[in-house]
Amino acid sequence: MTNDNQNQELTDGFHLVIDALKANDIDTIFGLVGIPITDLCRLAQAEGMRFIGFRHEQNAGNAAAIAGYMTQKPGICMTVSAPGFLNGLTALANATVNCFPMILISGSSEREIVDLQQGDYEEMDQLNAAKPYAKAAYRINHAEDIGIGIARAIRAAVSGRPGGVYLDLPAQLLSQTLSVAEAKKSIFKVIDPVPRQIPAADAVERALNVLKGAKRPLILLGKGAAYAQADADIKALIEQSGIPYLPMSMAKGLLPDDHPQTASPARSFVLAEADTVLLIGARLNWLLAHGKGKTWGKEPKKFIQIDIQANEVDSNVQIAAPLIGDIGSCVGELLKGIASVPKPSAEWISAINERKDKNMAKMAETLAKDVTPMNFHSALRVIRDVVKKNPDINLVNEGANTLDYCRSIVNMFKPRKRFDSGTWGIMGIGMGYSIGAAVTSGLPVIAVEGDSAFGFSGMELETICRYNLPITTVIFNNNGVYRGTDVNPTGGADVAPTVFVKNARYDKMMEAFGGIGYNVTTPQELEKALTEAIAAGKPALINAVIDETAGTESGRLTNLNPASTATKK
Repeated sequence: MTNDNQNQELTDGFHLVIDALKANDIDTIFGLVGIPITDLCRLAQAEGMRFIGFRHEQNAGNAAAIAGYMTQKPGICMTVSAPGFLNGLTALANATVNCFPMILISGSSEREIVDLQQGDYEEMDQLNAAKPYAKAAYRINHAEDIGIGIARAIRAAVSGRPGGVYLDLPAQLLSQTLSVAEAKKSIFKVIDPVPRQIPAADAVERALNVLKGAKRPLILLGKGAAYAQADADIKALIEQSGIPYLPMSMAKGLLPDDHPQTASPARSFVLAEADTVLLIGARLNWLLAHGKGKTWGKEPKKFIQIDIQANEVDSNVQIAAPLIGDIGSCVGELLKGIASVPKPSAEWISAINERKDKNMAKMAETLAKDVTPMNFHSALRVIRDVVKKNPDINLVNEGANTLDYCRSIVNMFKPRKRFDSGTWGIMGIGMGYSIGAAVTSGLPVIAVEGDSAFGFSGMELETICRYNLPITTVIFNNNGVYRGTDVNPTGGADVAPTVFVKNARYDKMMEAFGGIGYNVTTPQELEKALTEAIAAGKPALINAVIDETAGTESGRLTNLNPASTATKK
């Protein structure tokens, strides 16, 4: 644009936001348009960025978060003000808890109106609302600060422990003008946003000494290990040390799940019996029983913990050897001295292998049964076999039983291919993660969904069809939450709290948007449908009918949903 009076070329806040993102190699925005960001999204597309429009902001935020996890660059989610911002806030909080780099950018009302609570359109103090749930939160008030604001948000999202960042853009900011010459000076690329953090030499020596004293060592890999993209060094550390390893669900595939040193089929045994545990990118949170209790056996453990955030150490139990730094640097330093660490005893390895063989044989017997109707095991056997034939495929997984059984049955063979409910354990990530993974990788996605979990984001089937993404959604349909067999104890007309419409046909939803729908009732039908859908590379949904009696309450987390102690009077 030009100013005729001064004959000076001008630009505005809309262009500056796009220029700042592009200067930092960000080429995709996930979001949902509306006042005041519609024109910003149009401009982004016109300027060569990809805009993926969703039907709900939470799903757009989840897509941005998983894109950040896959690329180590912050995924961008853009929303309207107030309700749109709040819809995105759940995804922002989830990204922060899971350490996914993401930036939620929302339009907002003007400060002077919000601060006096004068009743603006969608008025809300979004900045302060976001702060408890984000790693950092910033507001940009002046066009000349857009470059520095974007830079701060990027650095905050990816440096140290990654997380979610909120960036507030008041409506009047976007229409502010600035000379093109001044604008160019204000935009820059962030230099070294993720600097290496080298662990202290004495900390490395301490960790190696603890490993040298171990009789029954174990390496535990968290999703942080996968995020670090230090794959070769992690593999070398495990193989050169000879130490058995246990991957958390999103670390599966960092080494192939059929690797001889994996302890996954003997998970309970190794957690209880190991005397020394090296944590790489894993936290001792609820997923690991907080590092204590009967899960971890009777004898105390010695823990070595690699983490970039020092205050994570000793969060639940004492850590004998903290190793503070980025995972790549810490593993690299351990690798230099790992030859001095004795190999695990034959007795320890033999005990693990014996337990693995026993559990794998028992699982194989269960998976081999072709029951009618299908149960979780017979359906997941099919998905396991298809994923093994297609190791590049992305697997998204959520639900209760659907999630828990899939974690232990479906093997992964490449890193950063499995995405699930993660640290927070929330439902509703399915379609957002699937779209984010498909857009980011350009590779097919299988989304394995419980029928309840699918309900949180199911409208995004239209988004999948609109962008013609190679996503096959498999819904394990057992007519309800956990099971479809509960009844209303009063005998009233309302169904029980956990029951859905019986025999629902989710495949018809996909067909309504132009995708391919399948309804299957046997493992053979499921295999045929899944193979066809992947080969077609088109949006598809498989309604997999599961025995409604097959599920268990809360999957394997019944202790988190205690029975009522109320007495009837």
